[in-house]
Amino acid sequence: MKTVVKKYSELTVPEFYECMRSRAEIFVVEQDCVYQDCDDCDYEYHVFFWEDDSESVNGGRVHAYLRLYTIEEEPLTVQMGRVLSLEHGNGLGGRILEEGIRVAGDVMKADRLFIEAETYVIGYYEKYGFRQISGEFLKDDIPHVQMELWFR
Repeated sequence: MKTVVKKYSELTVPEFYECMRSRAEIFVVEQDCVYQDCDDCDYEYHVFFWEDDSESVNGGRVHAYLRLYTIEEEPLTVQMGRVLSLEHGNGLGGRILEEGIRVAGDVMKADRLFIEAETYVIGYYEKYGFRQISGEFLKDDIPHVQMELWFR
């Protein structure tokens, strides 16, 4: 499995399709949540683990994924979202999170990384340096909190 970090404009059609397929698999089907996934925040960085598969129509599969984009009102703040792993318990989630943190800090030169995390994973994100900065709120009927990680 290889790590892929690309801007939206660099993605191949199969890569983008597989990213969106994985997002729908987790956030729409698994979580049984109907929401507008395409929300104009996909035009910056996509970070994912890609496994080549010659048997697949698209030639591969995304196994873990996240996206990163700059918050317009705060140019040194990057927002991370759509964090997912198709396989649980094998470390892929932590690896994709570490890679996203690296890209936000080293490539995008962020001072701050911001996320809206589901409440059940607060402790998980805290292990990677994030801290909670809001109370609980509902987003698409799922409890979330805002969290941040400072680089500098």
